Amino acid sequence: MEKPYVITFPKLGDSNVGYISVAELEKSVPFEVKRIFWTYFTPENIIRGRHAHYHTQHVLIAVNGQITITAEMPGGDIHRFVLSTPEQGLYIPPCVWPTMQYSHHAVQLALASTEYTESDYIREYARFKEVWKK
Repeated sequence: MEKPYVITFPKLGDSNVGYISVAELEKSVPFEVKRIFWTYFTPENIIRGRHAHYHTQHVLIAVNGQITITAEMPGGDIHRFVLSTPEQGLYIPPCVWPTMQYSHHAVQLALASTEYTESDYIREYARFKEVWKK
């Protein structure tokens, strides 16, 4: 089973003119992007995520602020990541239960491998544990 991992995008420029990071989708992102969404103005005391997917893969990028991500694998292994620079993204494969907590003013950009389909979501933790123990 594939584990979440950090992707580092190129960081071009310097402090005098600013920076740009580029994701060349066939080189940087391990899937064809079908959907892009972003989250913002999330209060610091709110934990988002709390669901898994049967098929969807994601790359999460903190384009502003800091995002702490906890990714639970089906077998119970837990991986923690902190995204705090816009030239890094976190690959999240299917079958992972992530939670995200955001700093004040954090903006998260998400690239997804599928279009939105409610049937791809596992929204109850007990169901996640049941599905993947088989």
